[in-house]
Amino acid sequence: MNPMIEFNQVSFAYEAGTPVLQQVSFVAQPGESIGLVGANGAGKSTLMKILLGLLPYEGEVKVDGIKVEKKSLAEIRRKTGFVLQNSDNQMFMPTVLDDIMFGLLNYGMSREEAEQKADAVLEQLGIAALKNKYNHKVSGGEKRMAAVATVLAMEPSVIVMDEPTSALDPYNRRTVINCMNRLQQTKLVASHDLDMILDTCTRVLLIANGQIAADGPAEVILKDKALLEANRLELPLRYQ
Repeated sequence: MNPMIEFNQVSFAYEAGTPVLQQVSFVAQPGESIGLVGANGAGKSTLMKILLGLLPYEGEVKVDGIKVEKKSLAEIRRKTGFVLQNSDNQMFMPTVLDDIMFGLLNYGMSREEAEQKADAVLEQLGIAALKNKYNHKVSGGEKRMAAVATVLAMEPSVIVMDEPTSALDPYNRRTVINCMNRLQQTKLVASHDLDMILDTCTRVLLIANGQIAADGPAEVILKDKALLEANRLELPLRYQ
């Protein structure tokens, strides 16, 4: 069985002589849930964009054994789903159902099949009641879960999440965390919410200055006060 994500000596620079990622290597196995942490500007967003085929890079990146390159982008993007930090940028149709069906219809599925798929995903996430709601009338947490539903409907092997609990109240934050923990796909979750990372991820990659400064069990890395402070992070609240 192929690793689900492979980075091998990956580097990237927006400008010559200004590296953003430097020789980054790691492997994620099927079903693994990995937290991506680090200070602002450490390279987390760049790493995610490279995985999604949005930036050129040096080295090699594979998703389910397929190299991320121009000729494979259509296949890579069918295998990877991206949940944006701001759900308003992802939910652009009138209703939740319209948004979930949008990608399915574009891939040639009939309207009846697309609605059946939408119903199944909404039921899986426990948000069937949102089906016909207007996007501008649902709460932040509901919209975040609806955004996850739009991604799940496409049946990706990998789900990439950027700050999935940002700007949510405690109730909606917990709802989204419970939703994330029900997902069986390989997950790469970038966040400054280290307590959420502890709740949802078994492994952490700590990115600093474009490199992996630490890679290991979430509970080990996120308890290491000296390591976190050296990389401009603070202990999760539960360890303070």
